[in-house]
Amino acid sequence: MACVLEAPLRMSVLSEVTASSRHYVDRLFDLDPQKVLQGVIDMKNAVIGNNKQKANLIVLGAVPRLLYLLQQETSSTELRTECAVVLGSLAMGTENNVKSLLDCHIIPALLQGLLSPDLKFIEACLRCLRTIFISPVTPEDLLYTGPDHQTILFNHGAVQNIAHLLVSTSYKVRMQALKCFSVLAFENPQVSMTLVNVSVDGELLPQIFVKMLQRDKPIEMQLTSAKCLTSMCRAGAIRTDDSCIVLKTLPCLVRMCSKERLLEERVEGAETLAYLIETDVELQRIASITDHLIVMLADYFKYPSSVSAITDIKRLDHDLKHAHELRQAAFKLYASLGANDEDIRKKIIETENMMDRIVNGLSESSIKVRLAAVRCLHSLSRSVQQLRTSFQDHAVWKPLMKVLQNAPNEILVVASSTLCNLLLEFSPSKEPILESGAIELLCSLTQSENLALRVNGIWALMNMAFQAEQKIKSDILRGLSTEQLFQLLSDSDVNVLMKTLGLLRNLLSTRPHIDHIMSTHGKQIMQAVTLILEGEHNIEVKEQTLCILANIADGTTAKELIMTNDDILQKIKYYMSHSNAKLQLAAMFCISNLIWNEEEGSQERQDKLRDMGIVDILHKLSQSSDPNLCDKAKTALQQYLA
Repeated sequence: MACVLEAPLRMSVLSEVTASSRHYVDRLFDLDPQKVLQGVIDMKNAVIGNNKQKANLIVLGAVPRLLYLLQQETSSTELRTECAVVLGSLAMGTENNVKSLLDCHIIPALLQGLLSPDLKFIEACLRCLRTIFISPVTPEDLLYTGPDHQTILFNHGAVQNIAHLLVSTSYKVRMQALKCFSVLAFENPQVSMTLVNVSVDGELLPQIFVKMLQRDKPIEMQLTSAKCLTSMCRAGAIRTDDSCIVLKTLPCLVRMCSKERLLEERVEGAETLAYLIETDVELQRIASITDHLIVMLADYFKYPSSVSAITDIKRLDHDLKHAHELRQAAFKLYASLGANDEDIRKKIIETENMMDRIVNGLSESSIKVRLAAVRCLHSLSRSVQQLRTSFQDHAVWKPLMKVLQNAPNEILVVASSTLCNLLLEFSPSKEPILESGAIELLCSLTQSENLALRVNGIWALMNMAFQAEQKIKSDILRGLSTEQLFQLLSDSDVNVLMKTLGLLRNLLSTRPHIDHIMSTHGKQIMQAVTLILEGEHNIEVKEQTLCILANIADGTTAKELIMTNDDILQKIKYYMSHSNAKLQLAAMFCISNLIWNEEEGSQERQDKLRDMGIVDILHKLSQSSDPNLCDKAKTALQQYLA
């Protein structure tokens, strides 16, 4: 099959095709196998380091012929090996060269070559494959038939076959084996659990990894070993309090964050450490007091400084282009450090210009930096103290609202989670956020196809409605629309349902608000409550729904919507005798609010409920072994006696 070549390259190169290039290709078609072999060897020498010559030969059709010779059973092993070497050399040229090779279906041909008994030929095929797969233009799915690459390699014995290479006499071989394990184990419990029990020459792999962490080993080896141990720890194969994590891996990763290290080492060190400590409070505390890490990370934002010790101009140029990666890594690590501990959050925020740096990070051009900055902000927003002080002083809500206007989903999810925290009732940011059009924005999030965004949208509205004034509650209901409220109440995800019920409960609090909302939306809300109490839902969902009914029963005029609805009254009666105490208690709250003596019409309500058999149930419950139920029933019965 002929190779497909991109038109722009063909035009620019054709004019430069020389007679000598054509001569190389012609020799590949000679009838004498020796002359063909010599032609391939000469071609190999001609293309080394010569991109123009490589492009010429590709245009002249050398690749299909080389692949044909490589796959012929009649070709000598030497010829097949030389063909693989030349193809590997062509792949080392431009990205267009790699595209041309892929268009000629080079991958299957090289993979077939790996079945040969000849080691030199296998090595040449592997080198060529490696060069092609390192290129950004090569889709990785060309190598795999299924999605889970780690599992495919694992099932084909990768762990057993690679393990012994960790003790090879060659440093390069040891490093490649180590890198392979760090990729195999990443976020893969199956591989990680296996690695823990594999031994090489009587030594378990974790012990080998720990030896490779030592300070006298090359930095690349220390870092990659730390990544292996980190993945195994996160997968649960090694305990977080194991000495190899606390005393070896964590300190090694902190060392990688120091300014003596190269930029990429500092980035990888910080990101790996962030991943290691992300979910463990104790590791977060240990890391925060190791080698002044929190202060050390502040240097990530000052890079390269005017006094940088970089004398290598090339290196300086490289680092200037990649300085944003340092900022991203620092934000990620700060986010992990501050995930749980109030004191650590305080230390982070008190680090020089920290809030300004986060605010700047929210508007950086790099999407990865923006995401990491939002993550950091989200982590710090869990602090009640900081919400009241630093977040207010720096008006963090402004850039956050800007981020929420137009961002990809992965940023929106974290930014909307942060907004949920900024909308808690004690947060001073709540008012200005409301004034900046947050209700409309959050209502639109509840319609997202992305589950996390729906949850966050409704969660933020729930927080916003807590102890809010009536106007805000009305605005929320208007913004959501009855149709959307029903949509959320019939959402297949229990989180969305629970947060929507939480929103309704917060909307239906304080009597004037309850009466006002039920006068405008009563019919629809009662319909929704009925649907949920009849549906197949868990205890928590039904308990929350009964609590909403209890709130409605607390209204002055709203309680009539319950009293005139026999279906709902029967449901409350049913749940009073339910096997679950939480549901019984919630149903009792409804009854108590309906029969309370001091309220108008209480006598008629009491009579109707007595006729339904509610008093008999209350007598039974007053004998309950559950103290809460017993007390609640006795209090309710007193209303009848008063």
